[in-house]
Amino acid sequence: MRKEIVGQKVTAAKPHHDVDWLDLESIASVQLTSEDPAFPIENALSANPERNEIGWRAAAPGPQTITLSFDHPLRIRRIHVLFIEHQTERSQEFVLRYFSSQETGREIVRQQWVFSPSGSSQEAEDYNVELDSVTKLELTIDPDRG
Repeated sequence: MRKEIVGQKVTAAKPHHDVDWLDLESIASVQLTSEDPAFPIENALSANPERNEIGWRAAAPGPQTITLSFDHPLRIRRIHVLFIEHQTERSQEFVLRYFSSQETGREIVRQQWVFSPSGSSQEAEDYNVELDSVTKLELTIDPDRG
């Protein structure tokens, strides 16, 4: 009998600025629950580091979901997320999921973080993954975990 255990592999990696990131503007559409017009989602998804620092912000309070729907199934090997909070001390949880033509949503990572303006004001996560035939990536953020 031949047996192979195939699970998704997730490992943290150091971010690199010389990585060729996907051109999301040309290969995906985005759906989101809320958006502050001064901080549009395009800032967060841009390949331009200056726009990334400006980032996206929700207009409404409470949990938010950002979904990237790809025009064609993709092979995803790396995912980078960056959260910056300079003003308020708060706890946050985010969940990153992927959808493929074979699966209806699978969790990649779930993580909590406590922001503190006087200390920990930035959370950067860089994941090496092995995901094939990805049709959607979904990021759910619960910004006020108590």
